[in-house]
Amino acid sequence: MVSPSIEALWAERPFIALLLRALHVPDRDREDLLQTVLLGAWEAIRARRYRPDPRRHPRHALRAWLHGIAWRQVSHYNESAYVRRVVLRGAPLALDGQAHIEIEGELFARAALREVAALAVGHREVLLAAAGPLSVVAWARARGMNPNSAASRLRRARRALAERLASPTRLPFGEGAVR
Repeated sequence: MVSPSIEALWAERPFIALLLRALHVPDRDREDLLQTVLLGAWEAIRARRYRPDPRRHPRHALRAWLHGIAWRQVSHYNESAYVRRVVLRGAPLALDGQAHIEIEGELFARAALREVAALAVGHREVLLAAAGPLSVVAWARARGMNPNSAASRLRRARRALAERLASPTRLPFGEGAVR
């Protein structure tokens, strides 16, 4: 019985890569798993655990054996906590030409928008007007309102929103967040 050389094992990389693809290993992990299969196979060969059927063609026997190793490694990979429960940490990759998405800021912005939506209609209206393209004075004049009254309404609306946002039970996460 002749054991395959490291070169013969290395020559089977494209075959193993196709196997891993057929076994639905994601692109991001395929190269790592390929290395794991090759390393496991080489360690088994060195420990004399490779015993092919002498009636089979050597390359067919090697490929069948590598198929078994790949299948078992993919099975272990699929059962790992990394694959079963992926938890996103940090900002996801941005598309070309776009800024990275800040998840924490997005969560706070959504919470703030929910609080704005929960305000009285008058408060919502003046806050959205202040955030719009027109000045508060132009917005007030377009409605036939005294600009000083609009400024007072804006101050009250901002105070109401600040009180809602200051409540620790309204944080989307972190200290004081409702879970």
